[in-house]
Amino acid sequence: MRKIIYSIDHRLLVERLKKARRDAGLDQTTAARLLGKSQSYISKIEAGQRRIDIIQLKQFAKIYKKDLDFFLK
Repeated sequence: MRKIIYSIDHRLLVERLKKARRDAGLDQTTAARLLGKSQSYISKIEAGQRRIDIIQLKQFAKIYKKDLDFFLK
């Protein structure tokens, strides 16, 4: 059985997170600072090595100025 972290839905979410960050004109270091996290935190999420929960997703949506729907399509 495949782990959820490697599911197609997870990969799509990761791609949307990367796109949203780029659309916001942020690099990983700046996004991490806005979230109060390390750059490696962002890197691991964007590499698909770390899952995020809905609360974290809301934080990303806020700093990237995107609706939650953008990430859940």
